Amino acid sequence: MEKNRVRKSMIMAAGVGSRLDPLTQSLPKPLVPIANKPVMDILLEKLYAIGVKDVISNTYYLAEQIIDRYKNNNIGINFNYIKEETLSGTAGGLKKCQHFFDEEEDFLVLSADGLSNADLEKGIKIHQKSGALATIGIKQVPKSEVCHFGVVVTDENGYITEFQEKPSVDVAKSNFINTGIYIFKYDIFNYIPENTFYDFAKNVFPNLLQTKSINTFEISEYWSDIGTLDQYCQSTTDLFDGKCSFEHANFVKTEKGMYISGTSEIPQDMKVIGNCTIGQGCRFGKNVTLENSILWDNITLGDNITIKDSVIASGCEVQKDITSMIVGAGQKIAKNKQKIQA
Repeated sequence: MEKNRVRKSMIMAAGVGSRLDPLTQSLPKPLVPIANKPVMDILLEKLYAIGVKDVISNTYYLAEQIIDRYKNNNIGINFNYIKEETLSGTAGGLKKCQHFFDEEEDFLVLSADGLSNADLEKGIKIHQKSGALATIGIKQVPKSEVCHFGVVVTDENGYITEFQEKPSVDVAKSNFINTGIYIFKYDIFNYIPENTFYDFAKNVFPNLLQTKSINTFEISEYWSDIGTLDQYCQSTTDLFDGKCSFEHANFVKTEKGMYISGTSEIPQDMKVIGNCTIGQGCRFGKNVTLENSILWDNITLGDNITIKDSVIASGCEVQKDITSMIVGAGQKIAKNKQKIQA
């Protein structure tokens, strides 16, 4: 294998995305949009940019949507997939993809809900220089947030000495977390049993530590787990605040805010306040006010209404003011009615 070259990758895409409900009721988590582009598109484009052209994903929940989108993509990726009949864990899913990888080559594994500007090439160089079986991308977070993540404890050389799964603040020995970005040698498959529910954080890595060294590379760039509603909204805020950057995000300034828009036509009498994202094919009535909200595709907003601090999934029709709501796809919110009708 050419030094510092990785040709293949896996994107873990089987999760149900229950923490993003109701946004994922009819859309798999990897297709949730960031600035009008599915997060998995962003991952695939990032892989292509560093020379990774062959990618495999394990699919499960709403698998056909993922397969249909990427089997004939225009990104330049040769997309492969497996369909899991039952979930088998992060490592169990990789085991089912073993046939895809070459015995003499290292490979990348990414999580489909990890949004980042991480320097993957730096991680690959560190991994190959160390000769480690596994290298994990780690990110420093505020100590107050460690209880939400798998914590990684390292020695002075960056090798892992201990894992702590979502420790309380007073127990945590580190504020570096596992980002779900992995670089492996092919021999990692020797540590994952066949036909068994098996997880990297709970099973593979703790067992591996008993006999092998696990290296790390620090991600100083932006990284976010968009697997919860709060973090999904925060990631969009981070984009507007300049904490992360993605080439597809085109900002339009208004008198009182800024928005990212797809093909939707924005009426002159529409007010955009704060930071908003507007998807493709949206239609707006007269005197609409949109404030700090995210609209997906093909949404209809009625006359004289205000949408504030909300996320509205594709295909919805809203005819009254809403504030601080998360609206699942295809819903109709009628004027002067309190309940949401399917």
